Amino acid sequence: MPFFTPPSAQPSTTSLSPPNSNSNTPTPISLSPNNTSQSQPTNNNNNTSHVPISPPHHSHTNLNSTNIPIQPPTTTTNPPTNIPSIIEKPAAATSLPNSLPGSHSMVTRSKKGIFKPKKLYTVSKFPLPITIEPSCPSKAIKIAEWKSAMSDEFNALLSNNTWSLVPPHSSQNVIGCKWVFRIKRNPDGSVARYKARLVAKGFHQQPGIDYTDTFSPVIKPQTIKLVICIALHHNWSLSHMDVNNAFLNGTISETIYMSQPYGFVHPQYPNHVCKLHKSLYGLKQAPRAWFQALQKFLLDYGFQNAKSDTSLFVYVQANIIAYFLVYVDDILLTGNDPIFLSQFQQDLSTRFSLKNLGTPSHFLGVEFVPTNNGIFLSQQHYIRDLLESTNMHDSKPVSTPMSTSCSLVAPTDAPICDVTAYRKIIGSLQYLSLTRPDISFSVNRLSQHLATPTSLHLQAAKRVLRYLKGTITQGLHLTRDKSFNLTAFCDADWAGDRTDYKSTAAYIIYFGPNPISWSSKKQRTVAKSSTEAEYRTIASTTQEIIWLQQLLTELHCPLQQKPTLYSDNLGATYLCANPVFHSRMKHLAIDYHFVRDLVQADKLQVLHIPTGSQLADLLTKPLSSSRHSLLTSKIGVVDPSTILRGRVEDKII
Repeated sequence: MPFFTPPSAQPSTTSLSPPNSNSNTPTPISLSPNNTSQSQPTNNNNNTSHVPISPPHHSHTNLNSTNIPIQPPTTTTNPPTNIPSIIEKPAAATSLPNSLPGSHSMVTRSKKGIFKPKKLYTVSKFPLPITIEPSCPSKAIKIAEWKSAMSDEFNALLSNNTWSLVPPHSSQNVIGCKWVFRIKRNPDGSVARYKARLVAKGFHQQPGIDYTDTFSPVIKPQTIKLVICIALHHNWSLSHMDVNNAFLNGTISETIYMSQPYGFVHPQYPNHVCKLHKSLYGLKQAPRAWFQALQKFLLDYGFQNAKSDTSLFVYVQANIIAYFLVYVDDILLTGNDPIFLSQFQQDLSTRFSLKNLGTPSHFLGVEFVPTNNGIFLSQQHYIRDLLESTNMHDSKPVSTPMSTSCSLVAPTDAPICDVTAYRKIIGSLQYLSLTRPDISFSVNRLSQHLATPTSLHLQAAKRVLRYLKGTITQGLHLTRDKSFNLTAFCDADWAGDRTDYKSTAAYIIYFGPNPISWSSKKQRTVAKSSTEAEYRTIASTTQEIIWLQQLLTELHCPLQQKPTLYSDNLGATYLCANPVFHSRMKHLAIDYHFVRDLVQADKLQVLHIPTGSQLADLLTKPLSSSRHSLLTSKIGVVDPSTILRGRVEDKII
């Protein structure tokens, strides 16, 4: 409680005085247990020294109670050194000037030295659990599991001749490095191993000096699903391999200097820097250098690099055919000759350090579950982790990812929500759409507000999470089929966006009975009619069909018949087959001739389909619960307990 100072008193000399006599000299109060005299506070403005005040003592008071330190208010005069620094409880009595009318005694206690404990330091006293990924190496190096992982990584770098120590020089651009820790888990969630990786701080690199080209390709999701379908068709086995420290196998041509890693500084040369000879994680050119090293080995072995997908390599010799797919350091291998595949894996492991994981159970975060007639692809663990990280694991499920009455047009003065959290959710949902085409439209709409999301958009994103919670076990079931045919469904929601009146175009393409490619995207220009919007969608779908045909040709799997494309717009369908061209369609000349030439060359068939049977309708706009559930099951997103589907032709009602 603040001290009140009357106008006549000096703020800097307000003091607390013990009972005293007529003498102006303050008298110390004895703290002996024999002292039972009671003291009454009085006011004496001449006293400038502060003396600890003893509270009233009674005969029944426990004088041996715990002592409490007390500090009097700060003044210009220091207390005498012979005065005791502690007193017994209760706290000292603070006297107010009794010259004021209505003044009375009040018991207070100094707050100096009393504070809440800082949790930061309290938590750091306990050891870090080994099931938590540490954020700094100083904590990780104190734990045996993480220290062993750091030593393994460091020894691997030394054995690979990744760098050599050189004296520092002022002209060197020395980049930093850091340790990154990850826990590798088994499919059931248990800890498989502890991984520590030394990463260079590539953001310190200077363009044109430390690096030039940085692009490195990865395998496309459509190619992965297409190769799986071909392997199922021929009853081929799939092999999953992982390259250990893949980026360390690349060779760099630039001269790069890096500081020594924490915890492994050379005791004899602590000030030296590392001159890199091999690529390292974190360098901007590291992915490109690794891919070039792998590409050179495969081409020398006899593989051919596919032009339709640069990360696909095809081996065709005599009666042997093999497919090699690579996504950074994850490899998927299949073919018709098990002896050749086994020999190739041995030769590959001789050149690079590999882990042969056998039949894939997890590939790029997608779970592979074998069934009697194919493979079931899902991302259940990824969805569970996403729900946990967003605190939506206890949310109430909903039947559709987006409400039919949902409007994402926020007021102009609406506050912006947490941009980082919103972008993290949308990025995770985009990755989930690799096996869940039923959320593609919702993810596309929400992705259009990444710059300035509001609470309205965040609520819409959380609704998608609630939908995933109710359908967490659903996924794609790729089945074995004898036919090699491409079938496409395309649709457009004309002027569906009420802000700029642009249309939403969508398509889904099947290889046999299995969906392998789909898209939901807003068109770049405003369509003047529904026919124009639908025709532009047909043109973009045809581009994807042509690319898939070229990919199948390089895989040596030619189609048995020409692709079929279904559209529910009669006007757009007639434009594909009939030479109808007038002034209202002049601005569509390129798209018009592109599709029409393929139809006339008998390389594409465009047919009309009723709107009720249009499967791509699921990817163009929000639907009712019953309609959404019906189309979701028809496009191939099913629960593993209900894996009973017919052919694509059976999907047309």
